[in-house]
Amino acid sequence: MAHPVTPGADLRALIAAPHPDEAALPPAAPVGNGTRLLRGVPYADLPGARPLELDLYLPDRAPDTGPSPLVLFVHGGAWRRGRREDMGYRMRDWTPGPLARIAAAGFAVAAADYRLSGEAVFPAPLDDLRHALRWLGLRAAELGIDARRTVVWGESAGGHLASLLALSPEACHVSGAIAWYAPSDLTLDGDDPTTPHALLLGAAPDAVPDLARAASPLARVHAGAPSFLLAHGTHDSMVDCDHSRRLAARLEAVGASVELVMVPGADHVWHQLPDDQVEKVFTHSQEWARRLVNEGRRQDSAGVV
Repeated sequence: MAHPVTPGADLRALIAAPHPDEAALPPAAPVGNGTRLLRGVPYADLPGARPLELDLYLPDRAPDTGPSPLVLFVHGGAWRRGRREDMGYRMRDWTPGPLARIAAAGFAVAAADYRLSGEAVFPAPLDDLRHALRWLGLRAAELGIDARRTVVWGESAGGHLASLLALSPEACHVSGAIAWYAPSDLTLDGDDPTTPHALLLGAAPDAVPDLARAASPLARVHAGAPSFLLAHGTHDSMVDCDHSRRLAARLEAVGASVELVMVPGADHVWHQLPDDQVEKVFTHSQEWARRLVNEGRRQDSAGVV
């Protein structure tokens, strides 16, 4: 069947995929436990780069409950690899998975792609997450989410990016951040150009000190920062737990609300931690997020913004 073409129409514009701001949403598929999933939703179309996508886990809501608070999840992988739905190897065999469990607790959960260090250097991944946050706010009404009650939650490199996003001026509606075993100071690798930090920056930290500082949550802390939950294993062999201790101290110094959870005996990605303790860290983080967004709802209801 032939499609009519408006005379003078731009062929490039005609054949381009619909812009993510306006594209139809994919159908939602039930994933059990009272949740449904929209998989592979484009949120940004960047020239010369692959389309960036996110998965949306949405809770089944009663009509009178109102929009759901949002968790924006950021995966780890040393900024070099990783998959948006992966919360770490200790939770890969959970059924339902951890993101579906967060949704079942009443959150909308967006698990977003971002450009890895082999594709683009900093600040590209942070810019991508800003795009995701903007897109979620733009489409909030049709998705049934309350983007004004957002918690960003990341693990490892994803925790680093979640912390940066929460501390960004553009993230004014972010209520808080959960960062598991995340780097907070990228200035520490010196002149080694082969570390994950250097690959993220595009050069050894000593060669780009201003960029390394700009990429460090420790240096981005400011008065008025949102609430933070920092969780770190005391035996982390990949990201020293001092990163979380120093960030917590800096947040406390400016009057921000911060909870530091040091997990005895745990290595990176909760390696060596018993299963029930992994469950405990996850549940504690989820409940922390719930309390935070519920407090935000009470303040909005009272007219405090």
